[in-house]
Amino acid sequence: MSTNTDKQTRFNFDFVGKAPLFGAISLILTVASLIYLAMGGIHYGIDFAGGTEVQVKFEKELPIAELRNKVEDLHLLNPSIQTLQADSGSEYVIRFQIPEGKDEKEINERQNAAVASLRTALEGDFKAYEPDIRRVDSVGPQVGAELKRNGLLAVFYSLLVILIYISLRFDYKYAPGAVITLAHDAIITLALYMLMGKEMNISVLAALLTLIGYSLNDTIVVFDRIREVSATSKGAESKAIVNRSINEMLGRTMITAVTTIVATGFLWWFADGDVADIAFILCAGTVFGTYSSVYVAAPIMMLMEKVNLAPRPTSSNQARA
Repeated sequence: MSTNTDKQTRFNFDFVGKAPLFGAISLILTVASLIYLAMGGIHYGIDFAGGTEVQVKFEKELPIAELRNKVEDLHLLNPSIQTLQADSGSEYVIRFQIPEGKDEKEINERQNAAVASLRTALEGDFKAYEPDIRRVDSVGPQVGAELKRNGLLAVFYSLLVILIYISLRFDYKYAPGAVITLAHDAIITLALYMLMGKEMNISVLAALLTLIGYSLNDTIVVFDRIREVSATSKGAESKAIVNRSINEMLGRTMITAVTTIVATGFLWWFADGDVADIAFILCAGTVFGTYSSVYVAAPIMMLMEKVNLAPRPTSSNQARA
């Protein structure tokens, strides 16, 4: 009786043979990304750094240079302006940090004064452009620091739970490969996102956690096929089992990846704001996740298997030594 694992695959690529090359590339990219992020590459938004964000829509088109000059004249702390896509007129997001004070009351007073001065400038100096202040969001420095800590804990606990889950679902030798793969995907994707001059905020953190879940699903599919092929190929070399498993799943993997990349790619291109940022992370992360499930997760699993199967010295060998 034939099973799913007995069928001939249309592909016969030697993925394991090229694993050392692509593994080295992954290691270089991961280390370079970690160095970049550790040396100030992460630009925290107001969610984590604290500050105020004002979104304003002008019914008539206002050049960003004029708005930037006016914002600079207000002497706000570390101001930045982001252009949003608008059907007509102009739409911007103005961000600035909250001035420090001796206590929370003084900080709130300075924050309110800064927002009031900006509102007066927008509604007074640019009255001819018909401004509409759509939202004003503020996060205090202490709240931002707490959100940052909780965000890091969320990533850590998610990886820890995944490590336990993979160990129970498959075997402990599969778990390190899965966790390293997910960390690889998240770190490189975040570094690429930061290189584009973007900011780290709650939406980006949510996108990274979503990416971890998506990449985990792809890795589990590969691991599950390796386990199935191993059960029906007793005595076969580990290299042959892994190559066969990946080749059998290649068609499904590529269709799933391309579908996701196209959908998120179009969303990134045509959307703006947080939606575009989330779409970019999922699009880029899918590329890295598809690649890493083959060239990172599977080779690490094979390495763990070799360590597990390595002969241990017997008491007679130890005495002879």
